[in-house]
Amino acid sequence: MPPKPKITREMVVDAAVEIARASGWENINARTVSDQLHCSTHPVMYHFATIEALKRAAYESADQYHTAYLMDVSGDRAESMLQIGLNYIRFAVKEPNLFRFLFQSGYAAGNSLVEMIDSEALTPVLSAMQRGMQLDLDQTKEVFLTLAMFVHGYASIIANNALVFEEDLIAGHLKRVYRGAILALREERK
Repeated sequence: MPPKPKITREMVVDAAVEIARASGWENINARTVSDQLHCSTHPVMYHFATIEALKRAAYESADQYHTAYLMDVSGDRAESMLQIGLNYIRFAVKEPNLFRFLFQSGYAAGNSLVEMIDSEALTPVLSAMQRGMQLDLDQTKEVFLTLAMFVHGYASIIANNALVFEEDLIAGHLKRVYRGAILALREERK
């Protein structure tokens, strides 16, 4: 009889992310993960002492996937924030259960707006925006936060099935918010 395949920690996390994707993060438990992996619950609990620890690892994996999804932009650097904003909303359309896991489950607790805006991951985006808008870094952060709140609102409404995604309409709204935030900051400089 051939040896049973070894279930790795990564396999357990990937299975948990797939469960979150398909049926919601609330359904991640030892039984659903073991069913996904076609194994007993022992390998799941071997790698994770608690289901909470497994959910946190799944959250981190989903967050990395989300970040890569957002940063898939090309073209004009000045418009990169608009592209990232649309990607954020597209993610909510494509992956509503993962979106809810990332932003409505409470697992992001402790990540404040200040921590987010000052994270190293945003440095390239903020630098590109700063050059394109010809604003100082603090002003660039203000534009980013304004757009981020607007984008998150749209994405949340869409992910919760309260609005149909109409990309051209939403892109037009994002451009107006983006331009309005820049204009307001430039007027404040006068």
